[in-house]
Amino acid sequence: MSNPWNSPGRMPSGGLPQFNIDLSPGLLGFGAFAILALLLLFLTYFSIDQGERGVILHNGAIVGEAEPGLHFKMPIITSIVKISVQVQKEAFEKTAAGDNRLQAYSRDQQPATIGMAVNYHVTDASAVYAQYGSLENMKSRVINSRTFEQMKNVFGRFDAADAIQKRATLNAEVFAAIRGAVTGPVVIDSVQIEDISFSQQYESAVEARMQATVKQQQAEADKQKRIIDADAKAYEVKAAADAKAHQIEVEGKAEAGAIQARGDALRNNPGLPTLVASEKWNGVLPTTMVPGGALPFLNLGK
Repeated sequence: MSNPWNSPGRMPSGGLPQFNIDLSPGLLGFGAFAILALLLLFLTYFSIDQGERGVILHNGAIVGEAEPGLHFKMPIITSIVKISVQVQKEAFEKTAAGDNRLQAYSRDQQPATIGMAVNYHVTDASAVYAQYGSLENMKSRVINSRTFEQMKNVFGRFDAADAIQKRATLNAEVFAAIRGAVTGPVVIDSVQIEDISFSQQYESAVEARMQATVKQQQAEADKQKRIIDADAKAYEVKAAADAKAHQIEVEGKAEAGAIQARGDALRNNPGLPTLVASEKWNGVLPTTMVPGGALPFLNLGK
């Protein structure tokens, strides 16, 4: 009678189950072939995203350039290098990782630290790979070096004060200089000067000069106010004097007219004084009279 624990898939006492799997050479070969075929299938196609270009290499030599989309290639022999053609930004700024701002001197020999950004894009991905090997190499050898060189040249034509006050002009000239100096499979799209910092000594001198200018302007304003106030006061005094003189002139003319009128009345009416005196007489004779004198207002002979 056979032992049932020796049959396939049965658990013998005190041990693990024993399985008998038939791994023939034909089955192993088929499995390996299937895996290799599947691997080769995955290696025969590639995709390029929008905003990229794929440089096609056959054994390291450039044979073409792939546009965005799905493409097929020869496994092992063909390789693809993806290079972005979107607008890239190279920032010269101070960050937690480091400070790569540009250093330059103004025309009046003032040292400055300049923060700026350069935007650019690749126009020929194949040329970038052929000449520089990668986008990072091109940025380091072309963008960074030419930016630093042209910034120093242009900034040196501006005084420190002009660099601050004429920032737009400085930015335009730096952009034109960098755009003209950077040649090859790349185009400079824009340049933005974001910050210009001078030494603490220069900043303090500028602040002191500005304060002195403000004080001078305030003193000039106070002086002009005093002049205006004095002119206004003199105008008021002159106006009052003119008014007083005019009043005196009018009163004098009125009084002279009255005198002239009385004189004309006396000439034309000799008896007018006697009439006026008699009209004002209250009828009482003087208590004291000069001997031989005539009685007032009584001309008996006439």
